[in-house]
Amino acid sequence: MFKELEEGIKKALGELNLPEVAFSLEHPKELSHGDYMTNVALIVAKQEGKSPAEVAGNIFEVLKGQNIDGVERVEVAGPGFINFTLKREVFVRNLVDAQKKDWGQNNSKKGEKIMVEYTDPNPFKPFHIGHLMTNAIGESLARITESSGATVIRANYQGDVGLHVAKAIWGIQQEPLPEGLEDEKNSTVLAQYIGLCYVNGAKKYDENEEVKKVIDSINKKIYERSDNEVNKLYDWGRKITLEAFEEIYKTLGTKFNHYFFESEMASKGILLVREYLEKGIFEESEGAIVFKAERYNLKLHTRVFITSQGLPTYETKEIGLTKTKFEKENPDLSIVITAVEQKDYMAVATEAMRQIEPSLAERMKHITHGMMRFASGKMSSRLGNVVTGESLLNETKILVKQRLRIMNLTQSDTEHLSGIISVGAIKFAILRQAIGGDIIYNEEQALSFEGDSGPYLQYTAVRAGSLLQKGKDLGIGPNIENPVTGTETLERLIARFPEVIARAQTEWAPHYIVTYLSELAQEFNSWYGQGKIIDEDVSATAYRLSVVAAVRKTLINGLWVLGIEVPEKM
Repeated sequence: MFKELEEGIKKALGELNLPEVAFSLEHPKELSHGDYMTNVALIVAKQEGKSPAEVAGNIFEVLKGQNIDGVERVEVAGPGFINFTLKREVFVRNLVDAQKKDWGQNNSKKGEKIMVEYTDPNPFKPFHIGHLMTNAIGESLARITESSGATVIRANYQGDVGLHVAKAIWGIQQEPLPEGLEDEKNSTVLAQYIGLCYVNGAKKYDENEEVKKVIDSINKKIYERSDNEVNKLYDWGRKITLEAFEEIYKTLGTKFNHYFFESEMASKGILLVREYLEKGIFEESEGAIVFKAERYNLKLHTRVFITSQGLPTYETKEIGLTKTKFEKENPDLSIVITAVEQKDYMAVATEAMRQIEPSLAERMKHITHGMMRFASGKMSSRLGNVVTGESLLNETKILVKQRLRIMNLTQSDTEHLSGIISVGAIKFAILRQAIGGDIIYNEEQALSFEGDSGPYLQYTAVRAGSLLQKGKDLGIGPNIENPVTGTETLERLIARFPEVIARAQTEWAPHYIVTYLSELAQEFNSWYGQGKIIDEDVSATAYRLSVVAAVRKTLINGLWVLGIEVPEKM
């Protein structure tokens, strides 16, 4: 209906000899105001210097005469808005599509190849909550883009060289594996030990000048591969922490197509910097090589790309990474998702890339997110001044298990179900607000089964599934032949799902999906509590079950796009 209404409005403007303008066509906040609302009259009136009410009235008369199929009523509202109310038959027919596997998908990005880089943890360091946030946002944006018809390539860029690695290796040298860990096979346990060594090394680096010199020396040896002991510890630590990360990705439901590493991007970036140093893009300064970004954009600043010791900085590795991505996959768009503190450095790296190869810079997009803070005040763990993503997942899972005790599940079922619910709770809490701002994580709210949470939406989908199974046991399946009253609001909300997905993709904003699913679940549970869904009237029951099936499929598909799984039972 969106396209039909949009075309009808454009046609009306033409008939009235009014200018073509960019206007909005969206759903009113209140269902009582209709199904669609446009501000076209306000835009035209401002441009033409006319009364919005007069322009709206003229457009209204033309629209009314068009008799657009599926439109029941057109009205002028407020200072010049035009509202459209659709016929119920549109929503009834829609219930059939809403039960299909591909419900909510569109082809707006069909034929495009889009690379999404996210998570980006650093081997030798803890997987902190920032990585958890980036993963949740990145996986959701990848799935939203897939639902819009694009081929999506998931990429993960990991810092396996750099000062943090030297700090960890120094820490390992000071505190070799504790007794009992020599034969440990669990990479997660060993990675926690490496994380503690990193924390100790980072602390001493800031406190002790002699230790700082030693760690700087180790850092150089890592790049040069010039010390056998350092090489051995490096290879072991890298392998262990990457294996531990894979366990976390498995828990989060993420599979990457490409893993890029700083150690591999450094040499490529150095070659680019030195090549374009000769062409005047980069400059020498006090023994280092710098890029004066302010020459091209006054909002930017100078950053070092190769240090006076000849070592590449993050910026150099970033342009090496960008070049590699386009060589490997040549995507139509390359998206990078990071925390907001990397915004400035990414802006300079992008500008450097624009001077090196403008066509690639035009196909790059950087999305940033804020920090996660805790309503309880919890801001640290035993791994230093950060809360690890792993510890948050584990602690949330423990709390879920405590709440599942009343269900008398087997240990295996409890383990499986608590994993699905805890991941859903955390991802929902991350995605429920617009990307960019800080998140206040409220443990109680995140785990609530009674509203505005991941578990609430999962429970609603499970409840809908139970109703469908009950109908099946009675030999009654979904059927739209006999529409009944009382489901109209749900029908109208269900129909909006594809547009919500499309908007989330266009604006790179998963929170629209979260808000929509929460509203749908609340309306469904309200309807569920008002009366019987399954009764002796078979045809009426069959229709109500078609609404239930459409709600369930919408919740399942919507939660999938958010990276949240729906369990079989709760």
